[in-house]
Amino acid sequence: MAMAELSAPQKTSTFLNSSSRLRLSSKLHLSNHFRHLLLPPLNTAPNSKISCSVSQNSQAPVAVQENGLVKTKKECYGVFCLTYDLKAEEQTKSWKKLINIAVSGAAGMISNHLLFKLASGAVFGPDQPIALKLLGSERSIQALEGVAMELEDSLFPLLREVDIGTDPYEVFQDVEWAILIGAKPRGPGMERADLLDINGQIFAEQGKALNKVASPDVKVLVVGNPCNTNALICLKNAPNIPAKNFHALTRLDENRAKCQLALKAGVFYDKVSNMTIWGNHSTTQVPDFLNARINGVPVKEVITDHKWLEEGFTESVQKRGGLLIQKWGRSSAASTAVSIVDAIKSLVTPTPEGDWFSTGVYTDGNPYGIEEGLVFSMPCRSKGDGDYELVKDVEIDDYLRKRIAKSEAELLAEKRCVAHLTGEGIAYCDLGPVDTMLPGEV
Repeated sequence: MAMAELSAPQKTSTFLNSSSRLRLSSKLHLSNHFRHLLLPPLNTAPNSKISCSVSQNSQAPVAVQENGLVKTKKECYGVFCLTYDLKAEEQTKSWKKLINIAVSGAAGMISNHLLFKLASGAVFGPDQPIALKLLGSERSIQALEGVAMELEDSLFPLLREVDIGTDPYEVFQDVEWAILIGAKPRGPGMERADLLDINGQIFAEQGKALNKVASPDVKVLVVGNPCNTNALICLKNAPNIPAKNFHALTRLDENRAKCQLALKAGVFYDKVSNMTIWGNHSTTQVPDFLNARINGVPVKEVITDHKWLEEGFTESVQKRGGLLIQKWGRSSAASTAVSIVDAIKSLVTPTPEGDWFSTGVYTDGNPYGIEEGLVFSMPCRSKGDGDYELVKDVEIDDYLRKRIAKSEAELLAEKRCVAHLTGEGIAYCDLGPVDTMLPGEV
């Protein structure tokens, strides 16, 4: 899975250049850290209100009188200068209440595919207006402006606002969904323990920010690797947010597993269901063929080559990302973005009867005997309300339990490595000599 690079959290000031703008209204306070961009609807009603006014050739802030108060406004141009009254528009009357979605690593390749899916309505629905809150680093801020410009040019009617910034305490304000993609990629010679510590600091700070300023029921999807332990660090630093609301992305692994089973069985991949990825997003992950089904029939009855299931199948899922890099020369940004969409839709859409999906969630109270206090990928169902429940009616034989235990042990070792970031004492690392990073993520 690809990763967008993100530096450690900073709180330095950034300002707009002459081709960007701040959204201005009497109800919104903007600091020097934060930029706010507003996209208007495609069809503007005649009585829509414009609360920002500036000459196209002006280079200085413009003073506008509003409700008897004179306010100084930054230069702006085009649609970013316009603030519309949604109530004045016929087309918005049937829309739901606007939701705020934060995306970190927003200037990276994964986000470049994801943001346009979010803005199009493909994720939350054709009647759900959204505001995008884009978090980047100091060195990516100009790229974020470019992202905002492309979103503007795409004319998405559901995309009402775009905010960009480098301070998570401002970008995460009142967000209901947080998709945390940004993480430092693993460089040459970097040990997994070093990566855990470096990225752990990023996710500890983002967890604190979410805890302080986000919606109290915010749903958090961690993509940046090592995503399971990063999600654990994030939730441990956000005690006011339910631990159940944090997810680590293992949906790409599930999608890859479904594809491999479909190829082996000679069917289209929509015939594969009940696919579980157990454990860590690493080479210890366990693609579960025991409970998976093809056309409603247990996989082991359809694919009789059990040696391939136990050996070749798992390896093909684990090495898919590395093979893609060999073929294409880049990591899996587009399919990762699709898997993020799938993961969110699985939470906001009722799970089909008898099926389930995989996501890395907190293990407290799990029915499988897995150690509590971890973020572990397990089978889940949802009623479509953003919440989920663990699936209880799954079979776990000796082969599966042994593999699950190996991934569990790895996550326990990672947890000990980041104890200083989770408030659980002094950290020590005993990860062992075997590198379990998935191919394509080093």
